[in-house]
Amino acid sequence: MADKHPYMSGTAGLVQAITQLRRTFPAQVTADTLKKLQIAPNNETYVLNILRFINVLDSENKKNAKAVGVFNQHDDEDFQKGLSTLVKPAYQELFEIHGEHSWNLPIGKLISFFRNHDHTSEIVGKRQASTFQALAMLCGQAQEAAPATPAKAKRTDSPAAKPARPKQPKLAPNDKDQSHEMLSTELPIKSNGVGLGTGGVALTVRVEINLPAGGEQETYDRIFKSIRENLLNGNGS
Repeated sequence: MADKHPYMSGTAGLVQAITQLRRTFPAQVTADTLKKLQIAPNNETYVLNILRFINVLDSENKKNAKAVGVFNQHDDEDFQKGLSTLVKPAYQELFEIHGEHSWNLPIGKLISFFRNHDHTSEIVGKRQASTFQALAMLCGQAQEAAPATPAKAKRTDSPAAKPARPKQPKLAPNDKDQSHEMLSTELPIKSNGVGLGTGGVALTVRVEINLPAGGEQETYDRIFKSIRENLLNGNGS
């Protein structure tokens, strides 16, 4: 086992290498092999270091007998179980501390472990952590985080919510500046001294009056006085 846990700047090359070895596993895998396959350009040595660390390759980059049995598994689930038996012993110290939860530890806890165990820098610790997470996914052990349930938007914040209608101010009965009042009444009219109950013709007129806006009590008094004088009393007669 290597003194320090392996790492690489990106994990795509590692995934490609594992996938390729499942298709065909040459007797020896070298940097030149990976170059010919165009796997992890300029990072071939990092991939080989990881494969040696989990005992897929020996110190001479030759395939291990146990690894051959794992990579020959056609069923994905069987392959993942076999690869787990290679990865877990390689990360023995991590599993001694966190047990089976190690597969799904948050990235922060993994970084803390690798930095404290290997005395590495922050950037190396992050790469060590991401490398382990990639292996955990290849082993079928890492669980994808469930998407956070979005909080229900308040009705007032929802785009589909209808905008609230502004409340219309209630007008006071005497607020003459914003409304007209209409007075409707039926008035008996006298004509030439002939009124109601005299046996003559009685005439009833329906009168509607639109009171002006901004009118005062004196204005209304003049209006009704004019009605009495000109309609009810027959022009003052």
